[in-house]
Amino acid sequence: MKFNTQLIHGGNSEDPTTGAVSTPIYRSSTFHQHVLGGEPKWEYSRTGNPTRASLEKLIAELEHGTAGFAFASGSAAIHATFSLFSQGDHFVVGSDVYGGTFRLINKVLKRFGLEFTVVDMQDLEAVENAIQDNTVAVYFETPTNPLLQIADIKAIADIAKKHGIKTIVDNTFATPYNQQPLTLGADIVVHSATKYLGGHSDVIAGLAVTNDDEIAAEQLAFLQNSIGSTLGPDDSWLLQRGMKTLGARMRVHQENANEVINFLQNDDHIGKIYYPGLKDFPGHEVAAKQMRNFGAMISFELKDGLDAKKFVESLQLIDLAESLGGIESLIEVPAVMTHGSIPREIRLENGIKDELIRLSVGIEDPEDIITDLQQALKKLD
Repeated sequence: MKFNTQLIHGGNSEDPTTGAVSTPIYRSSTFHQHVLGGEPKWEYSRTGNPTRASLEKLIAELEHGTAGFAFASGSAAIHATFSLFSQGDHFVVGSDVYGGTFRLINKVLKRFGLEFTVVDMQDLEAVENAIQDNTVAVYFETPTNPLLQIADIKAIADIAKKHGIKTIVDNTFATPYNQQPLTLGADIVVHSATKYLGGHSDVIAGLAVTNDDEIAAEQLAFLQNSIGSTLGPDDSWLLQRGMKTLGARMRVHQENANEVINFLQNDDHIGKIYYPGLKDFPGHEVAAKQMRNFGAMISFELKDGLDAKKFVESLQLIDLAESLGGIESLIEVPAVMTHGSIPREIRLENGIKDELIRLSVGIEDPEDIITDLQQALKKLD
């Protein structure tokens, strides 16, 4: 099946018991076992639930993996993935990552003896030079949050394989609609499914996918059950329902993003635009090679002296809010909101200025989105 068909008919798209075309919500916490000491398919919903299993099968198929795992949040999925490793293990991590990932690494994982070296993933030489004898994995986002930096997944995976280590990619911004890291050599893909996969700003969820059978069966499945931060059946159903329209939504998101980009490029209030679809954007050629399209996330800076706070608070249609990837347009100031947990000096070193604005372009009429941006920008004159 082609991708858009797979979204609708992939996974367990039909209930084998009733023929229902929408996977039922199995709210049962436990399941009747007919044989003592046997091996029932379902026994306890933390260990496995039919609704969650349908979702997990679908995301595995979409990412060309062998197994998928659904968690209570994107952060939970990332935590479980890092939990594959042990005290004293070292990771090479991208310098531009979500603030929650930075917090997890520096406030939690380091306390358990994991070690990290932060590098610019656009610099392949720096990536390889950062690998040590105890390095076990390379972890990065592409496109990154919030600077939309592009890392060459295949090139980094090739370096990792040469050194016998794993490649882990956060594919939240791209989604499997635009990019499938496992096909480019990655070993594990993680998602904040709260974003584009859910798509309606009504569910918190995380996903992890691998094509390594040993990681899947012996490690991630064990950790998912042992740590217990699994996605409940109601949220699993809601997420799977949202994913059915991913292709249709992404086409509109991206069409709107192109129109917004054209507007921003011609507005005198805008100082700099970060978007991999721009031909002069660093990483554009790599993005064009490994992505189907460039997504609908745009970051930009106002010209010096203009008030970012006044601008975002003047918007009337676009919501000033955390998160991204919903059907509604969402805007935020990373330094204050999503990346506020990163110390200012580190933010500035990584290029996240106080004036940086991140826009998640929704699927409203593009003329309305642009009109709202325009009226808010005029208030800065």
